[in-house]
Amino acid sequence: MTLRLYDEHLESILMEKNYPAPYFFNEGDIQECITQLFPPYGCGFYHEISFANVHISFGNISLNNQLKFYLESDFDSVEMHFTLKGKSKAISGNFKKTIEFDSYQHNIIYAHNMEGRMEFEGPEMYLFEINLAPEFFKRFLPEHSGLFEVFRNSIDRQNSSLIQPEHNHISQEMYQILNEIIHCNRKGTFKRIYLEAKVGELLLLQLEQFFDNNILPSSLQKKDIEKMYAVREYILTNLNSESSLIELAHLVGTNEFTLKKGFKELFGTTVFGFWNDNKMKQAKKMLLNCDLSISEISDRIGYKNPRHFSAAFKRKFNILPSKFRNK
Repeated sequence: MTLRLYDEHLESILMEKNYPAPYFFNEGDIQECITQLFPPYGCGFYHEISFANVHISFGNISLNNQLKFYLESDFDSVEMHFTLKGKSKAISGNFKKTIEFDSYQHNIIYAHNMEGRMEFEGPEMYLFEINLAPEFFKRFLPEHSGLFEVFRNSIDRQNSSLIQPEHNHISQEMYQILNEIIHCNRKGTFKRIYLEAKVGELLLLQLEQFFDNNILPSSLQKKDIEKMYAVREYILTNLNSESSLIELAHLVGTNEFTLKKGFKELFGTTVFGFWNDNKMKQAKKMLLNCDLSISEISDRIGYKNPRHFSAAFKRKFNILPSKFRNK
């Protein structure tokens, strides 16, 4: 089982990887590899984790220019694809149309002996992919559903296809699981057990979303969805700042009403509910992993009064931060 990447002129091989058959099987052991990327192809990393039937990969790459290369593989794969940032395009005879992903989109793809041209546009690409052995994937595919039966038949006939023609948007629950996989610090067998469970959770969320056929909230246009994700990104990178709804709305070029309503539809929570939840999650990590005082942690996540922070932490986790740290 071989994967090759060529430069855009097909003059040289950029990367060649040989995977053991049958499909990433390695006697139960978990294997990891981190590849550092350098100019002229971009700056960043690509992290791979594999065990029987499952290959997880994710990478963050900064691009100065559009990146183009050719890909060919000699094996079958069902790919759970998530584009967290950037745009990508796959042009291949395997598929009836060009497959394009934008930021915040996901889908499930079956590819048989894939070959074709890949294009990536930055300035930043952040991708997350889980490749599953087709027979392994089919165990989880619900029966007696037209959508899933069509995809199952495509796999059986070795016809490359998407499980759904239109991509869905990544939900907040999916983001949480992706983040848990990326930052998993367990080792060996325990890491494999943990990742197997998380892959199952993530696949469940994808299949449920496809089954519900809820591609976009009915009241939101594509441009509004992009603005909701921009607010989400701003919050996650500015947890300790203070902004009103009006300020956040103006930051992304929308109004307070659209932000308030759209954010709740897309992520299932209010703007400030999301902000506070992530502040508390960050505080929890800091209580576990650093020696800062509770007052310092309170200040780091944007609380001027440590007592207000303690009260908010208790509302979230039903325990005071001081007692949580002692436990």
